[in-house]
Amino acid sequence: MKIHSVAELTQNIKALLEDNYPDVWVSGEISNFKAHHNGHFYFNLKDKSARLSAVMFRGNNQLLRFKPEEGMEVVCHGRVTVYAPYGNYQLMVNAMEPQGLGALQLAFEQLKKQLAKEGLFDESRKQALPRFPRCLGVVTSPSGAAVRDIIRVATRRYPGIKILVVPTAVQGEGAASQIAAAIERLNQLGTVDVIIAGRGGGSIEDLWAFNEEVVARAIAASEIPVISAVGHETDFTIADFVADLRAATPSAAAEEAVPSQEEWAYTVAQWRYRLARSMQQVLIRKTEQLTQWRQRLTSPGQRLEEWMLRLDELTMRAQRAVVHSLHYRYLHHERLMGSLKNLNPLTILDRGYAVVTPAGSSQPLTAARDTKSGDAIEIRLADGRLAAEVKRSLS
Repeated sequence: MKIHSVAELTQNIKALLEDNYPDVWVSGEISNFKAHHNGHFYFNLKDKSARLSAVMFRGNNQLLRFKPEEGMEVVCHGRVTVYAPYGNYQLMVNAMEPQGLGALQLAFEQLKKQLAKEGLFDESRKQALPRFPRCLGVVTSPSGAAVRDIIRVATRRYPGIKILVVPTAVQGEGAASQIAAAIERLNQLGTVDVIIAGRGGGSIEDLWAFNEEVVARAIAASEIPVISAVGHETDFTIADFVADLRAATPSAAAEEAVPSQEEWAYTVAQWRYRLARSMQQVLIRKTEQLTQWRQRLTSPGQRLEEWMLRLDELTMRAQRAVVHSLHYRYLHHERLMGSLKNLNPLTILDRGYAVVTPAGSSQPLTAARDTKSGDAIEIRLADGRLAAEVKRSLS
């Protein structure tokens, strides 16, 4: 009969288990979950009949998209190991997935719940968009369709708008950090009035950068109103809930951010028409009152003189009221016309500036690098246009 030492038997069991279970999947419910200060996760996997100790080291758990919680049903991958000093066996976990709900969806719901609890989604903290922005900041990929759609819609609605694009990655490793940094940079510039952050549609993996906590907190901390324009109308991200306004698409975001110059011109014309009608109606009413007062002056003598004095007084008061009303409406009309004039981007041409565009195009040139020698260009001045040709760039 062979008698084994404790160490010898433990080593035999260790070799038996580790050799036979080097690559295993195990499903169960998390219990006694502890996140150690060194970053490692210690927990048990249990079902109705058994319990298994498990550990997931920091190097592996940092790759998780979700946060393991007590009572969560999961599937773990790893290998069985034996800790000889105590004779315990455990599962060394290197990968974990939630059962049922996908890891990304679970991470989305967990972060959404956390940020909602902190109040980042509250309507009371959201900022109103400026009515007449002078500079629009755009955080997106410089090569995607989203940036082209935003520029096209914004310049069509308000040709004088200045657009500042901060190019970032919008998916993949490091994209979330780039987006957050771009929002912070636009805040530091001090010249941007509203920010659009977004991209075109895609899968949940493609849009995931806008579900990252770092982006959500950058939007919440922005002193400039932020419009989230991620994906298509049916796509929702954490950025949508935190942003001051959620737009269904990048084009819709540009519609919301920039006013229509044509619509405002029409509105001012309507105000002018209503003002003219209002002044006309005031004059008609005052004239009718004067006629009625004159008709009542039928008594001769002193009474007639008293009524005449009274009539003169009322006439002057009416005239002063009419003049005051007309003057007020005239000043209001002038202010409205001045505002409309200031909105006209061509007003600046009267001060000696010019707008340069490629020949046959209405899109202004903003950088010398966008032209090359021999390009035909048009120069718009206050009193007309000049045709010219690029000889060389001096930048």
